[in-house]
Amino acid sequence: MSAGIFSIGVSGLAAAQAGLITTGHNIANANTLGYHRQSIQQSAVAPIFTAAGFMGQGVQVDTVVRSYSQFLDTALSQAQSQAAYYTTYHAQLAQIDNTVADVNTGLSPALQDFFAAVQEVASNPASLPSRQSLLATGSALAARFNMLATNFNQLRDGVNGQITSTVAEINSASAQIAELNGRIMTVQVNASQPPNDLLDQRDALVSQLNKLIGTTVIKQSDGTINVVIGNGQNLVVGREAMSLNANQALDDPRRTDVGYVANGNTVLLNANSLQGGSMGALLAFRSTELDGAQNALGRVALGVAQMFNDQHTLGQDLNGAMGGNFFNVSAPVVIGKSTNTGTAVIAASVASTSALTTSDYRLSYAGATYTVTRLSDNTSSTYATLPQTVDGVTISLSSGAVASGDSFLIQPTRDGGTNIGVRIIDPAQIAAAAPMRTNAAITNSGSGTISAGTVNTPPPPNANLQQPVTITFTSPTTFDVSGTGTGNPVGVAFVPGASITYNGWTVKLAGAPTAGDVFTVAANSGGRADGRNALLLAGVQTQNTLAGGTTTFQGAYSQLVSTIGNKTRQTDIESQAQNQFVENTTTAQQSVSGVNLDEEAANLLRYQQTYQAAGKLIQLAQTLFQTILQIPT
Repeated sequence: MSAGIFSIGVSGLAAAQAGLITTGHNIANANTLGYHRQSIQQSAVAPIFTAAGFMGQGVQVDTVVRSYSQFLDTALSQAQSQAAYYTTYHAQLAQIDNTVADVNTGLSPALQDFFAAVQEVASNPASLPSRQSLLATGSALAARFNMLATNFNQLRDGVNGQITSTVAEINSASAQIAELNGRIMTVQVNASQPPNDLLDQRDALVSQLNKLIGTTVIKQSDGTINVVIGNGQNLVVGREAMSLNANQALDDPRRTDVGYVANGNTVLLNANSLQGGSMGALLAFRSTELDGAQNALGRVALGVAQMFNDQHTLGQDLNGAMGGNFFNVSAPVVIGKSTNTGTAVIAASVASTSALTTSDYRLSYAGATYTVTRLSDNTSSTYATLPQTVDGVTISLSSGAVASGDSFLIQPTRDGGTNIGVRIIDPAQIAAAAPMRTNAAITNSGSGTISAGTVNTPPPPNANLQQPVTITFTSPTTFDVSGTGTGNPVGVAFVPGASITYNGWTVKLAGAPTAGDVFTVAANSGGRADGRNALLLAGVQTQNTLAGGTTTFQGAYSQLVSTIGNKTRQTDIESQAQNQFVENTTTAQQSVSGVNLDEEAANLLRYQQTYQAAGKLIQLAQTLFQTILQIPT
């Protein structure tokens, strides 16, 4: 009897000791990230059948289990992945918002100052200080474009750097998961004896990985897990970890793409397939927000430069020469894919600034047809030959031969803000005057009048623009025209107020001329005080010249500021909401898996008392045994 009591007491001691060890382990790891509370599972030892019935044989510890809810842990991991996505996305957007919306560093003040200086030249065309001020504010406007473009380029470099560092973190986490897979598979004898601490470490790494990139976890029967990313690429398979790397994009040296290494070869992954986590946010932000914002800035720069140049070349400077280009105008960027096999050199030029969008384009050749895809919405158009004009951009085959499968990235506006600059150095070269002047002969006897005249657009101006032209009325209702380039028509019907156009200019005759009245159009010699073209240059500011003729330069920039500001606020709200969801999910998960120190303190007392009681039972067994030994023989 004493032997049975003794063994029961020993089993109780062992069970209580296991409980104390587990409780102590919980207390020690109360603040360990990813730790799940553990507890022992015990059962009664199989009883022995006796004549008096089944007699109990004590207790045994079956296993140590962790308080784990796959549903809650998975929900928390996914919530953390989305929280990391929105936090990263908002942080990147805020940098653009702080740049374009700042009253000191934004574009709006520089635009206002520049066109105010143009207006000053229109009011005082002969003033050299006014002209010098215009050159200075023009340079300041170009420098503001340059600065904003530089900020965008630095942000792009920063995103590329973060992608590279995130790839390294992903590779490190996946390698550790694979190593833990191997250890778990080795030490786990059967499913009922799980290596809880190793499982916690692996789950913590999976959670960390999900903050970097969205994953799918597939549990295997041997206790290992497979981790999948993107469109089904295996990142971890059992003991083996695949790797990612950061590579220069095949069609854009300024973009870092993510590659998947398989069998020693690297395959670039589609950025759209890598969603969730900070990596997904960086890739989405770059292609959606950063590219669009920099292209929008470049479109404004191209619009200002091209439209101002177009009008400036129709004017006349203080030296009597026709105006030249005031600004440098950036040409579209064309990048051939590095895997192209043909020798083709593709050229692109801006045919219409008004028709430009803020998108990039891809030209691909399929052996018989060319396909141009607008990347912002993936709208495609197919053509049999080049050149073709799409959204104001003319695409042509400059030289060489294109091969089937060749592809070219076209960025019409990307470098607009980077390359804009003032070409003119001498203030006298500002073409504030109109290049032609009208006059009515003092001998005219009628009441006819002639307007100051305007130069026809688009440039370049007509070669005979400044050639003298004479309009002679042969009767009150007809006139003859003579002069180089006019064709010298006779008997032209006179319609009061109607436009008359020759040699690239347009005038209007009004009133009631009489026979013999003469009107002339000739070069504007000595027109130092003429500000007619400067007035037209100032008017460029308020013309709807961008986005298909629907908005001004200022309007297009304001749309950029508004769009970025709204998206920044939206992502901020989404980030806060997602972080609150993570907090709520963490609370729910910790209610199941977290260590409650009050509960563990109670467990310590419970197991201590159990241990003491089991010890008393052993002491009792010893006493009984000694009683038996003392029985006289």
